[in-house]
Amino acid sequence: MAENLNRIELAKRSTKEIYERQADFWDEVRPSSLYEKPWLDRFLSKLPLDARLLDLGCGSGIPIAGYFLNKGYALVGVDYANRMIELARKRYPSADWPNADWIAQDMNQLSLSGQFDGIYSWDGFFHLSIEEQREIIPKLSKLVKVQGAIMLTVGTSEGEVTGTVGGETVYHASLAPNEYEELFRQSGFEAVTFVAEDADCMGRSVLLASDKQ
Repeated sequence: MAENLNRIELAKRSTKEIYERQADFWDEVRPSSLYEKPWLDRFLSKLPLDARLLDLGCGSGIPIAGYFLNKGYALVGVDYANRMIELARKRYPSADWPNADWIAQDMNQLSLSGQFDGIYSWDGFFHLSIEEQREIIPKLSKLVKVQGAIMLTVGTSEGEVTGTVGGETVYHASLAPNEYEELFRQSGFEAVTFVAEDADCMGRSVLLASDKQ
């Protein structure tokens, strides 16, 4: 048991460094088929046509941020791996994409201006620890405008596990779905939808909180 805990803790401490090191590999192998599109469109359906979006754990900007940018949405992409932000800026330079802003920042220490109609984190939020997730949901909710939405990929139950990026071990964690729902409802969202291991979305478990009051 102690060995497992040490493995989990080591993975948590190493995850940021691994993404810095593996950013170019991740950018090369990250699926760009937009299997996420049904959920992306569902998210957009909850937002105004001129929505301002916040992408937490944006990576190199592909394919999700790119999908939204190509539709004309204003988007702020945040990632704690500097190399990921470098890749995103190279792919979507400000001269050609004035609706894109890329910021190297830890989502636990966000310092952003204004509010957003929609916030999403696809395969990013679950790198936060259980306690960090509990603490950040109310904070993120305050960044969402009235009638806005938050979409996250999460796990199916409370716990900590590991995954791999480029053969290196990274940290993952999740709350239980009912706790996510409770936290988002306490933060003013009237509708909370959760689909576990969606077979139409490569098995991702997706949570969508909407109708922020």
